[in-house]
Amino acid sequence: MKSTLNFTLTFLGIIHIGTIYAQEFEDYSETLKDDQITIEMVAVKGGTFVMGANDTTRKADEKPSHDVEIDDFWMGKHEITWEQYDAFVFGEFGPEQFKSKETLNDLGIDAVSGATPPYVDMSFNMGKATHPAVNMTQYAALMYCKWLTSKTGVFYRLPTEAEWEYVCKKGKTDEDSNLKNVAWFKENTNDKYEKVGLKTANSLGIHDLLGNVSEWVMDQYDADYYSASPKKNPWNTPSELYPRVVRGGSWKDTKDKLCCTARGQSKQKWKRRDPQIPKSNWWHTNAPFVGFRVVRPKIQPSKEDIKTYWLTAIEDYGLN
Repeated sequence: MKSTLNFTLTFLGIIHIGTIYAQEFEDYSETLKDDQITIEMVAVKGGTFVMGANDTTRKADEKPSHDVEIDDFWMGKHEITWEQYDAFVFGEFGPEQFKSKETLNDLGIDAVSGATPPYVDMSFNMGKATHPAVNMTQYAALMYCKWLTSKTGVFYRLPTEAEWEYVCKKGKTDEDSNLKNVAWFKENTNDKYEKVGLKTANSLGIHDLLGNVSEWVMDQYDADYYSASPKKNPWNTPSELYPRVVRGGSWKDTKDKLCCTARGQSKQKWKRRDPQIPKSNWWHTNAPFVGFRVVRPKIQPSKEDIKTYWLTAIEDYGLN
């Protein structure tokens, strides 16, 4: 039986080392059978790159360019789709749906919260199923990652701003002489997002990194952060609700705004049609151009470090 078990684990790309399971560093698919969803993950070898830009045509918040070192990680091949996101929004949250309490404790998880179901169709009739999910807050995107972690026993989170730009540049995403081959933007859409994966992937095999929908990353937005950013795995940990960073541009942006170094920022007006006081922690009412994708670090952090990624919701009273 032991030999059979070891053979099966090796065949699946998993090596059994005591009580620790270390997955080989290669592309894989994460399947949640009960929820009938699969998320494809692409292995991204880390390294050092030049983050930002010193080009005179680029904005001040993209400067100065600086060397950054990134560890190995996996990134979602596609933006999270509605069918993947709705499994979280409308899913069951009983303890039997998740890994054991001991496993969750090791992942820095005390409890798993579900999003408040929206009172309107947040796709705004632009398409669901394999279209990218939109209008969620950064907190909601993080809680999706926490839900996915609790389901799988593997730590998932949003990418940091540095990881996102590393993939964009390493994958030569904005080097295509004809950007319409890899991205959806204002000039080549019908005023809406499109199904994920229809455009050519970048050289790493990752789709829609530019255009279609902008993507949440982990960071607080600070126009001057690059002047003091650490070299290794930088993350500007959020301390205020606004602004947070989004990357990649979207279907609403003109072609010239899609660039690996361009930095977007969240705005309070993205909730301007929310009548609640305080406003929803889970949904924007005016951001049908913002979604997200997930990453997984190759080396899983300690539970103390993982806890720092499960950010606390900050109430939004719409006073700014």
